[in-house]
Amino acid sequence: MRWHKIYGLSLRHIYLIKGSFPRILDLIYWPSIQVFLWGFISEFFTISSSYYSNTVGIILTAAILYDFLFRSSISYNMMFLEEIWSRNFTNLFIAPIKISEIIAALTMTAIVRTLIGLVPAVLLAIPLFGVSIFKLGIPLVFLLIALYVFGICLGLLVTAGLLRFGPSFENIAWASLFFLAPLGCIYYPIEILPGILQIIAKGLPLVHIFEEMRNILINQTVNNLAIFKSLIISTIYFAFGVIIFYAAFYGAKKKGTLINIGE
Repeated sequence: MRWHKIYGLSLRHIYLIKGSFPRILDLIYWPSIQVFLWGFISEFFTISSSYYSNTVGIILTAAILYDFLFRSSISYNMMFLEEIWSRNFTNLFIAPIKISEIIAALTMTAIVRTLIGLVPAVLLAIPLFGVSIFKLGIPLVFLLIALYVFGICLGLLVTAGLLRFGPSFENIAWASLFFLAPLGCIYYPIEILPGILQIIAKGLPLVHIFEEMRNILINQTVNNLAIFKSLIISTIYFAFGVIIFYAAFYGAKKKGTLINIGE
């Protein structure tokens, strides 16, 4: 891979963000609203329930981590969609840039978009609700990596759908993560799910990530095996996403539908 081309494509999307206040506002607005919404809901649960002694901290931390996953996937999708909306899609694929370089550039830039939205939300949660995701300690780094890798995998699968089915697949970009949320056990333990759904859920990295998050905050212990599982499963899904993306690209190229997507 040629890093100067990856850097150039990444820089294009960073300048799009930098030069548009509405884009920056959109990135910051939703994560901050999530913090307010779940912060106040969690405070209500704390008053009304004895299930968790630290309901606010647990639910709000889960909301922030889930939003990190959501932003990772949506950021990747949005950059791909912006190429379509700006009618630059065809130019992107006829330029002397490898598919691997496009994937690398979008993956690198997605983390910038994600952090622009996440950092203000994390900082707001500390003074408003006394909640800091940094209480998770060093495991937080590995949990975020697992979430990010899985988020990019979902982004790859959605963009593969765009290549295969065209802009009509765009709505899936917004709904993809909501399909997985019930099985991800983000706000509740896996035992809540029916038996068959528990088996399916264990095949997702989300269960291991959020179960470990609750384990750290409630029991003050770290299960390294759960963290390792989340990283391995996320990596497997990522590799699967790359394969599907390549297959969709070459399928669209063979059928001659790449040009139509950008129109």
